[in-house]
Amino acid sequence: MTTATVSLRDMRMVYGTGARRVLALDGITVDFQPATFTAIMGPSGSGKSTLLHCAAGLDRPTEGRVIIAGIDLDSLDETRLTRLRRDRIGFVFQEFNLVSSLTAEQNVALPARLAGRRPSTAEITGALAEVGLADRAGHRPSELSGGQQQRIAIARALFNRPAVLFADEPTGALDSRASRQVLDLLRKLVNEHGQTVVMVTHDPLAAVTADQIVVLADGRLVDRLTGVTAESIVGRLAALEPTC
Repeated sequence: MTTATVSLRDMRMVYGTGARRVLALDGITVDFQPATFTAIMGPSGSGKSTLLHCAAGLDRPTEGRVIIAGIDLDSLDETRLTRLRRDRIGFVFQEFNLVSSLTAEQNVALPARLAGRRPSTAEITGALAEVGLADRAGHRPSELSGGQQQRIAIARALFNRPAVLFADEPTGALDSRASRQVLDLLRKLVNEHGQTVVMVTHDPLAAVTADQIVVLADGRLVDRLTGVTAESIVGRLAALEPTC
């Protein structure tokens, strides 16, 4: 049995049929190990978000296997898959997806409450302190900066201590300073708490925060990069862009 937190095996995703058939993922096999930070990059339309959504159990691939914390997602019905996503998977989106009418502490506690659990004040305060926002517990999203909202979203995603945190362009709506704070937080979660993080990004400066960069093109895994600079990432991605 694999020791990886997430394993994708020969994963394919097909949309449409006949002349409208699109092969979005074409035989992806990759592991995301415990306590590692992986960035997924590639040209527009390369399959980055599709891979993330399939890996997180938000979509079911057409073929192949997705295994999270030793559980094969193909063996789960929709009810059990929903429970796995709630209990073992965290997801952070570009647009934060906070509930505007709830305070920061209420947003953080929302997943636990939806699961029928009443979290303690100490748990909520601890989660907010972990992202540096314990002093913003009573603030609503409209009273927070974009970077603060994203850190609240991360605290919410981590509240149930998931096996893996998936992030889809988590810095895409932020300025450079807020982006750096969010990336530093993700790096800290990996280094100090052993969290597994998988992030889709188009930003080479964000990608260099990761331990490895998985590069996609036309739905295929074409490269894995480690120890690279932002400039070398730009060059590698430019080489994958279609020529006129």
